[in-house]
Amino acid sequence: MAFRAFTQTHIYERRAAPKEKDKSGIQCLECYDRNLYIGTKDATVQHLIFSCDLSPASRAGQARKLGSGNQVSQLRTLPLFNHLLVLWDRSVVALNMFSLEPIAALKKIQHVSSFEVCRSSSSSSTDSVQMVTSSSRRRAIQVHVVGVDRWEVLREVPLLLEPVAMAVDGTSVCLATAGRYLLCDFQSGVSEELFPHDHSRQHVVVASVGRGEFLLNGPGSLGMFVMKTGICQRPPLQWPQEVLAAAVCFPYVLTLQAHGLSAYSMVDQQHKQTLSLGGAKGLLATSDGAFVFTERDVFSLRLVPVQEQIQALVRQERVEEALLLLDGVHAHCPLDSYTELQKDVSCLAGFVHFYQRAFSEARDLFIRGELDPREIILLYPEIRPCLGGHFRSRLDQEDKASKALWALWREDADTRRRYLRFLGDFLASVRETPQGLGCSEEVDCALLRLYVELGDAENLRQLVESPNACALQHCVPLLEQHGRFFALGFLLQSHGNQVEAIQTWVKIADGVHQDTTCSDVYGHIVQILSQLEDKDTVWKFAAWTLQRSQETGVQIFCRHRPQFETWDVEALLEEYPQAMLLYLEFLIHGLNSEEERHHSRLALAYVAQTQRVEEEADCQEATGRLQQHLWESKFYNVSTVSESVRSTPLHAARAILLCRAAKHHEALRVMVEEVRDPQATEAFCCLAARGRDADLRPTLLLSLLQIYLGSEEHLGAAADLINNNPQVLAAEQVVRQLPGSWSVQLVSQFLVGSLREMLHRRRMASLRTALSLAELTRHKVIWASKTKFRLDGGQKCNVCHGDLAQPQFARSLHGELMHTGCVGSSPSPSSSS
Repeated sequence: MAFRAFTQTHIYERRAAPKEKDKSGIQCLECYDRNLYIGTKDATVQHLIFSCDLSPASRAGQARKLGSGNQVSQLRTLPLFNHLLVLWDRSVVALNMFSLEPIAALKKIQHVSSFEVCRSSSSSSTDSVQMVTSSSRRRAIQVHVVGVDRWEVLREVPLLLEPVAMAVDGTSVCLATAGRYLLCDFQSGVSEELFPHDHSRQHVVVASVGRGEFLLNGPGSLGMFVMKTGICQRPPLQWPQEVLAAAVCFPYVLTLQAHGLSAYSMVDQQHKQTLSLGGAKGLLATSDGAFVFTERDVFSLRLVPVQEQIQALVRQERVEEALLLLDGVHAHCPLDSYTELQKDVSCLAGFVHFYQRAFSEARDLFIRGELDPREIILLYPEIRPCLGGHFRSRLDQEDKASKALWALWREDADTRRRYLRFLGDFLASVRETPQGLGCSEEVDCALLRLYVELGDAENLRQLVESPNACALQHCVPLLEQHGRFFALGFLLQSHGNQVEAIQTWVKIADGVHQDTTCSDVYGHIVQILSQLEDKDTVWKFAAWTLQRSQETGVQIFCRHRPQFETWDVEALLEEYPQAMLLYLEFLIHGLNSEEERHHSRLALAYVAQTQRVEEEADCQEATGRLQQHLWESKFYNVSTVSESVRSTPLHAARAILLCRAAKHHEALRVMVEEVRDPQATEAFCCLAARGRDADLRPTLLLSLLQIYLGSEEHLGAAADLINNNPQVLAAEQVVRQLPGSWSVQLVSQFLVGSLREMLHRRRMASLRTALSLAELTRHKVIWASKTKFRLDGGQKCNVCHGDLAQPQFARSLHGELMHTGCVGSSPSPSSSS
């Protein structure tokens, strides 16, 4: 079915005797409300009164014969005064609109070729109207002021050429001459040429669009829109040749040709409708359509309601045209009706794109139209159970559409998945909007069922682990049926069922449930427990997590905020030594605990760990951590830890504990005799002296040297010790302890290094002294430069009272001048100059 912007109705037929047919034909029309005025060739004005719907059954009003000849050329109404202005016999006469009696006070205006009433004048006067006439004798237009019982010429505007057509909008007049269009402002008198044309007189078109805009029949069969400022703000219309007349009925332009009419859209400049009408002579635009007349008949063109036009375009799948039309009439529609119309059109257009599989466009249009998401869900038989049977669609197409989609999906699995993905995309887009929040339970249930159907584990997890409105009675059986137990746990958790959620995940970890969508469910359980505020639930599953992995399970206590009571945690971890060790490390290194109990227990845990491990590498790592703790911690009980290591091969740890007890010599003997590692023993001395008195390290090294020298087997270690530490050991102390049998060559490296160190220290001390003196001198100069004084030839020394004849002198802090040799005798300090 073709698109219709207008409906055509035959409303009047003028009957005449056969001999009078050529003389009494219709020449012009004018309309106001339900009153239609007809001007004929035989100088007659006919008044018709129509019903509200402009049905063909009209009631004839008055008729007036103006004279014996000449046609009625133009008719214009002035409802303000109930006047009907008639152009007849090159004169404008005024009749009463209803009785058609002449207005005696208004004498006819002669020598007029055409006239127009300024209906949109900016004047706020309510007792007069302006009218523009073109003279049939002079190249000029005249502006008249028309009142209820008078009219007079206000001004005259001369022209270069005789006007053949004109239209008026406010104070602007658009004129057509024999070869050109021009604009004229009769208030300012400014004229402006527009563009030439090559049309004959009967094909010249000048029509007022309104709001300071005119429609002209331009060159090349173009309908040109021109503003009163002379510029074009709309694209031109490409219309047929030989256009007889044109009128604007927003949003369309009607053009009249010899055999019919054409309707063009002002929104997209496209031809929309053709109406066949032979013998048409003229066209009169109204607020809601137009009148077309032939010699004997009058036809009404009524504009189809915009909503019906848009719905027709959508049904024909011309959705882009529908949306353009909707946007084009926006400014002419009430806000509420436009908003509702926009929603309806957007939804209808969205369904067209939906069935064409243009899913991106369909989604945007559904969102723009605020379509109830349940309308789309209803089209999917597999997802429809989420609606629960209580939703009733506002659409009249869902049954056949659903059946059509179901048949298509059974034939093409790929198309089915594409439609399912579209549904998920659309529902996810509107889920957090008012559009989706109004039916959040249905939307979330549909999304869950959809993600399960598509196997989309990632989006399913994001849905169920965030706050959602999924109905458990629908969703839990579905997840269990499809083996989505990991997602089921999240769903239960999001609805406050923490214990049930964790029990579900525990069954996955224990192998009771099978779910391949989660690779580390145990780690997830630990993470959840470490963040759970309900401590009772944490205690409920703590033993299970520790039994599976002490290293991972203990994290529920290390990460948890706020912290659990340490006594309770330690009591639980007594059966899990590795977990206990990690927890104590967390207390000391993570929470900076200074409790002796924690530090001592950690040391004992390290000792126990060294006894449990079997691999050499693991044993060395545990021993290293024990030694590091014994060196760094200051809070453990030395005697308690010493007791635990006494019967173990942890000799280095025992030496550290002896050092902590200030038994340095005994500690060194343990290192030498038990550990038997000279390098480790030497490093032991460095660690023992770290953070202590600077003299402790040389003392420990000398003690170690004595121990080495007391045994023949350690003489090599003694030589290496002194040669490795020339900067620490004093040469005189070392030489006194060395055996007399040692050669100088054996200790030459030590002697050279020691002498160099001693020389370096002396030079550094001298350099520091020199720098200090330079700094003192700089301060003296700065101080002396701050005070100015004058030294005359007869100036006396303030101490010996002799003349200051030398350039060198001294000045005290009190300003007293003296010889440099008298400085020591001065009671106050001085500076030299």
